[in-house]
Amino acid sequence: MSTKHANWILNLGNAKARDVLALIEKVQGLVEDHFGILLKREVRLLGED
Repeated sequence: MSTKHANWILNLGNAKARDVLALIEKVQGLVEDHFGILLKREVRLLGED
């Protein structure tokens, strides 16, 4: 948990990287649809340009 940042995703089970990415994209889409705000990830993924 962080007092400086929100939207942490913790894998407490058997989620794969693709599951976490799908969740991130879903949350980004919902926030953009409801609030008009595009969330940006603060971390870069390996293999990303």
